Amino acid sequence: MSQETFKIDASVREDQGKGASRRLRREGNIPAIVYGGNKPPQSITINHNELLKHLDHEAFFSHILELTVGGETDEVVLRDLHRHPYKTTVVLHADFQRITRGQKMRMHVPLHFENREESKGAKAGGVISVIHNEIEIECLPRQLPEYLTIDLADLDVNESFHLSQIELPEGISIPELALGEGHDVAVVAIHPPKVDKTTEEEAGEEGGEEEAGEEA
Repeated sequence: MSQETFKIDASVREDQGKGASRRLRREGNIPAIVYGGNKPPQSITINHNELLKHLDHEAFFSHILELTVGGETDEVVLRDLHRHPYKTTVVLHADFQRITRGQKMRMHVPLHFENREESKGAKAGGVISVIHNEIEIECLPRQLPEYLTIDLADLDVNESFHLSQIELPEGISIPELALGEGHDVAVVAIHPPKVDKTTEEEAGEEGGEEEAGEEA
């Protein structure tokens, strides 16, 4: 688990509804909600720019956060983030879930692919195709990794890397694999290099002309 600490200050949100949310956004804040942890859901308000600073860090999306509301701090994870349809730097709403120490949780964590250019397939001219950039894992909060690493060094053309091949730290599992063999999906593959059909056709036409010339 990453040792980085993310702290978020929030205030209780009393006003509800679309009109109240629009006013918050005009004031530079965003509406949010925090739930779980044997406590009732609570509507909160977070400063938009402060949240954006955290969003610049990949770890923020798969990390235990410290959320302080009215002087009381809870450990939470970010469960959902609603962005503006085309203004990606504008956040419209955020959902946080409280965690309970000692109780397993499920989270999506990013995948980091190492030795992409040095892989056997890439050296042979193959095309690397990333199918999944993140996967869902299950673990205790203290075991939550910032990301998982996949080494592509030995992956060759026409080969793929599946969920079951990911090296997992102790205490971490992939729920998808418990559903059966058919759920052991590929997360990355290396395909043969693309062939330029135009070049092939031109080569074929030239070959045909040469043969015709020889026959004449």
